[in-house]
Amino acid sequence: MPLLVLFVIGIFDFSNAFTLKQKLTNIARDAARIAAADPASDLSQPVNPIPVSVADAYQAIDNYLNANNINDCGLTANSTPSGLTWVFTANGNGCPTAGITITVNRGYYFPVTGATLPTVSCTSQNPNGNLAVVGTCVSIQYAYRWQFGRIASLFQNTTLPTTLNSVAVAMNEN
Repeated sequence: MPLLVLFVIGIFDFSNAFTLKQKLTNIARDAARIAAADPASDLSQPVNPIPVSVADAYQAIDNYLNANNINDCGLTANSTPSGLTWVFTANGNGCPTAGITITVNRGYYFPVTGATLPTVSCTSQNPNGNLAVVGTCVSIQYAYRWQFGRIASLFQNTTLPTTLNSVAVAMNEN
C-alpha cells in the first residue's frame, strides 16, 4: 500500500510540475517576443525606472499567471535595472521561500554561431570577436513545492529541484 501511494502521488506531482513548466516556457517565449517587437528607443530615454518594452513583458507574464490561476506571489512592477537587465522578485501570497523571479534582458548578446543555451540570469554570451545578435532574454524562476518529496523521503533521502526555470530568447526586431 505505501508503495502504491508513492506512485500515485508521484504521478500527479510530476504531471503538475510538467504542466507548470510548459506554461512557464510558453509565457517566457511570449514575453520575449512581445518585448523584442517593441522599439529599443525606450531603453535610452530616462522614463520611469522601467521602459515600456520591459513593462510589456512584465505585464504579459503577470496577466498570463493570473489568467491561468498560477500564484504570482504578490509580484509588483518594481525593479532596479542593471545595465539593460531588469529583475522582478516576489515571495508573498503563500509561495514557497524562493517565490518567483523574472529577469528581462533587452540587450542580450549571443554569437551567430556556437551559441549555447541561455542561463536563468540571462547573462549575455561572449561573441569572441564574431558577429553577435542582439536579442531579448526572458527568464522565469518559479518556486515549486513538491508533494512527492515528502512521501519519497519516507523511503529514502530524495532531493528535488526547488524551482522550475524557463528561459526564452527572441531577436530584437528594431
